[in-house]
Amino acid sequence: MGGGTEAFHDLGAHCQHSDCHQLDFLPFHCDACRKVFCLEHRSYKSHECPKSDHNSRKVLVCEVCSTSIETTGHGDEKVLLEKHRNSGVCDPANKKKPTCPVRRCKQVLTFSNTSTCKTCQLKVCLKHRFPVDHACSQGSSLATSSSVVGGRWNDKFLVALASRKDKDCAKSGRGSVSPPSTPSVKAC
Repeated sequence: MGGGTEAFHDLGAHCQHSDCHQLDFLPFHCDACRKVFCLEHRSYKSHECPKSDHNSRKVLVCEVCSTSIETTGHGDEKVLLEKHRNSGVCDPANKKKPTCPVRRCKQVLTFSNTSTCKTCQLKVCLKHRFPVDHACSQGSSLATSSSVVGGRWNDKFLVALASRKDKDCAKSGRGSVSPPSTPSVKAC
């Protein structure tokens, strides 16, 4: 179908929707059926495209092993599942999803909520990602060690703070402060 005006014949195109045929100067080309549409009919749903699933991706979940199988919409789903079951990869022992190893935590570990501890390499849920939360045996010894390369500035701060522990900052002319009933760190 041609488009445009008398002066510019190649400008724009008519919408190929059966009820529209509007002249559109910025037409949309459907990547599935290769037809031209106006703004109103550009989506697959609005022009009822017969090839709308040409680029669609689906994920099938195997009922035997809970493995996800990606499909691009080409082929029969039953055939793909049967092919997976016969491939030797399908193992019913894998059906149980891994859970967080922290005591009393029953969170199922997935791709999006799993964290690996950098010190003990344990895979835990996001709630228990810090070494203190999952009782990391190496994490507590590294926190007290002063030889951690990445935390040297923190260690220098703690050493400076510990050296001030016996000094009373209140006597340096900033006013008197009554000692609190619980031990705390005094700021100078």
